Parts: sequence; structure tokens; C-alpha cells
Amino acid sequence: MGLRGTMLVVAALAAMWLGAVTASSDATGEEVARVGHEELRAMLGSSDLLIVDVRAAPDWEQSDIKIKGAIREDPGRISEWFSKYPKDKTIVFYCA
Repeated sequence: MGLRGTMLVVAALAAMWLGAVTASSDATGEEVARVGHEELRAMLGSSDLLIVDVRAAPDWEQSDIKIKGAIREDPGRISEWFSKYPKDKTIVFYCA
């Protein structure tokens, strides 16, 4: 399964807390799943899961809320880091 088939995207941490599972489209027009907080909570600890926090640096630094084990990446430099993640993992991007 390719990256698009395994990538779960969370547009905002606030949306995660709503618990609704919806779908949206990525830049290619392909459907990308969104996951609610309960579903993400159930996935935590999985060796197939990578969580990438894409909040702007000041927002991330000032926040007391961070998902344990999440990797923080600069959203303005996506072209520099996006390809370094394995395509066979489930990747959750979030910001809030």
C-alpha cells in the first residue's frame, strides 16, 4: 500500500477532540482520511504509527499540549522533510 493509502491526516488538534471521522482531498484530489481523537488514542503505541506535529514554532513552543512521541516538523519546509518518512507507515499530521 502506498503513502496515500496509509496516511491519515488530522487538520487540527481541535478537530480530533470532536471525534468525528470525515474525509477530505489532498493536493492530488485523492481522498485522505481524517481520524478522531478516540481512534487516534487507540492507535497510540503502534509501531506502524508516526505522528507529526506541524504547528508553527511559536505555537508549538507555547503549548502545554503535545502528543507524546510526536515529531515536530516546520510546516514551511515540508518539501525538505516529507520524503524522509517511510511510505509503509501510518502518518498522522496535526496542528492546533
